[in-house]
Amino acid sequence: MKPWNSVGQISLLEDPIDAAFRTFHHANPDVYEQLVSLAQRWRTAGHQRCGIAMLYELVRWERGLETSDDQFRLNNNYRSRYARLIMLNEPDLAGFFDVRQLSSEEASPWH
Repeated sequence: MKPWNSVGQISLLEDPIDAAFRTFHHANPDVYEQLVSLAQRWRTAGHQRCGIAMLYELVRWERGLETSDDQFRLNNNYRSRYARLIMLNEPDLAGFFDVRQLSSEEASPWH
């Protein structure tokens, strides 16, 4: 018998938004790069905090100027995931975004 934490069983416990975000992020690494660049520019301008929604809308606007591809969509569900990922991976932006507890964290016995 496989242990409870085998890959197949863990994926059953994973939040569907997390799984979709991971797929989107790997397919569109430039979104992360744009968000980091904007956040660093905001911090360099002297701001200590920022809302990810503001930066997300800027990326959405810039993408709209660059392409008319209706297939590319920035799902609002990914904003908080990007904020957490950026703060985790970019030491200069640790604690830069206000984040709330994810509803998936509240419902899961594994967090």
